[in-house]
Amino acid sequence: MPATIQDLSSRHQPCSDFLAESLPGDWSRYKLSDAQVRFYEENGYLAGVRILSDQQIDQLRRELAEIADPAHPAHGLFYEFHTNESKDPDNVLFHALGAWRISPGFHDILWHPAFVVPAAQLLGGPVRFWHDQLFCKPARHGGVVSWHQDYSYWTRTRPMAHLTCWIGLDDSTIDNGCVYYVPRSHLWDLLPITGLAGDMDAIRKVLSDEQWRMLNEPVAIELKAGECSFHHPLMVHGSRANRTPRPRRATVVNVFRDGVQSASSEPLLDGVPVVPAGQPMAGQFFPLLYDPAKGTTATHGAARA
Repeated sequence: MPATIQDLSSRHQPCSDFLAESLPGDWSRYKLSDAQVRFYEENGYLAGVRILSDQQIDQLRRELAEIADPAHPAHGLFYEFHTNESKDPDNVLFHALGAWRISPGFHDILWHPAFVVPAAQLLGGPVRFWHDQLFCKPARHGGVVSWHQDYSYWTRTRPMAHLTCWIGLDDSTIDNGCVYYVPRSHLWDLLPITGLAGDMDAIRKVLSDEQWRMLNEPVAIELKAGECSFHHPLMVHGSRANRTPRPRRATVVNVFRDGVQSASSEPLLDGVPVVPAGQPMAGQFFPLLYDPAKGTTATHGAARA
C-alpha cells in the first residue's frame, strides 16, 4: 500500500467537514419518540428516519464511485470486497466492508448524531462500532439479497446486543429492489446461514410452515435517499432484483452496545488483530461512537477506544 494512504480507522472522531451542519445545536432533536421506540421493540424494525442531507448524499455518492474501483490506491483496506457477490453477471450485487477506513464521508457518518442518538435509544446504552457495508445494485441487472438474519453471520460476538442501520443513497422502491422485513421475526430463534446472494428463497429449507407463511407477508421498506431503517440482529430481511434504469445504492452501519465481547479466538474481521474470546470489543477497529451519559467523541475529543 502506498505510504501516502492513511487508514482512517486510527481516527476516532470526525476527520472532515462532512458533519459540519449536523453537529451544532441541541442533539435532542435527533431523538426518537416513545412511539417509535415501542414500534421497534414490537416489530423488530423502524423505518423512515432521515439521516443525510442532500449535500451529504451527494458526497457519499462521489466517494462510492471512487472507492468501488478495485484499482483505488486504498483498496487493500477493505475487509471484504465483492464486485458481484452473486457471481451471475445478469444479477450483480456489489458488496464491500470497510469503507470507513478509506473515505472521509463513510468514516464520519459513524459519528452522525442523527444516527448515534437513535441507536443509543434502541440499544439501551452506549454505541460501539462493529463494521460498515456497501450494497449496490446497478441499473437493469441488480441482483437480490437473500432472506437472512444478520446475527447468523455475527455469532463470533456476544451477547446479541447489536443494531443495523440501512441508509439509502438513492430512493429505494419496490421496483428497484428495496429491503423487505418480516415483522416480528426478531422473536424467532437464530437461523443457520443459507446464503446472501443468488437464491432469494434459500432460507425456506430452515423455516417452519408458520415462519414460511410469515415470510410471504413481508413489509416493503420504501425510503427516500438519505432516509434509513433500523433493524434487530434477528430480523429476517432481504431485497429483490433491480431491473429499473437507475441504481439502488446503500450504506449500512452495524453497531453494538458497549460491553459486547469477542466470542472467537480468530480475527473478527479480515486483517484485524484478534480480540481474545471473552474480552470486550474495543480498540482501533471497534471505537466507541456515543455514550448518552457522557456525550460523544464528535464534540468532546477522542473517547475510550
